[in-house]
Amino acid sequence: MPTFPEPLPIHLAIVEDDPDFRDALHRVIQASSDMRLTGLAGTRAQGLTMLQGPPADVLLVGLGLPDGSGIDVIREAVLLWPSCSIMVSTNFGDETHVMRSIEAGAAGYLLKDSSPARMIDEIRSLASGGSPISPIIARQVLAHFRQNSPSSAGNSDALKKVADPATLLSMCEKEVLDSITRGFTAQEIAKLMQLSHSPCASSCGASTASSRSRPRQRPFMKPGHWGC
Repeated sequence: MPTFPEPLPIHLAIVEDDPDFRDALHRVIQASSDMRLTGLAGTRAQGLTMLQGPPADVLLVGLGLPDGSGIDVIREAVLLWPSCSIMVSTNFGDETHVMRSIEAGAAGYLLKDSSPARMIDEIRSLASGGSPISPIIARQVLAHFRQNSPSSAGNSDALKKVADPATLLSMCEKEVLDSITRGFTAQEIAKLMQLSHSPCASSCGASTASSRSRPRQRPFMKPGHWGC
């Protein structure tokens, strides 16, 4: 019988200042045969220094670091580790932090209310190209696009005729989130919203068809209870 090589382990680097969260996650990683912890930093400065070394497959970044924002680490990782999938791990679920992280280059957004074992599953999903996203984070993204769409007010009557709110939100989520996972920035999606003739896209999403020409990026993660 033919033999198949063992899949390569996921190399994971972490920038996180909360010792309880960091240690709990570290223990679960050590118990996972398909993961290797290749770097561990507790501050912004340490995280930037770590990026000078060999790249990881997944970089987990906390936003509220003691010496600055984890968003700085995300931006630098995009430049120095372009093949790495970057995921935020935080308690910040507000629109400002979500959008700034996405625009900086984060492909996942994990809030810390999940167990470490569940977080590991989500890291696997991110590394394999899946696109899990919390409904809370999805709505933050949609709210951002609604607020920045010049045609949203004028399409309110048309939107009511298209579908009920629950159905419409689902339609918009699929269009916007597909564009995000395919690599569009928030500014590019906002521009697509203005160009699209679809009532849903005009209100809160980007054209899915237009996004297919972009290479797919890694997705978002589901939400977190430790420190930021």
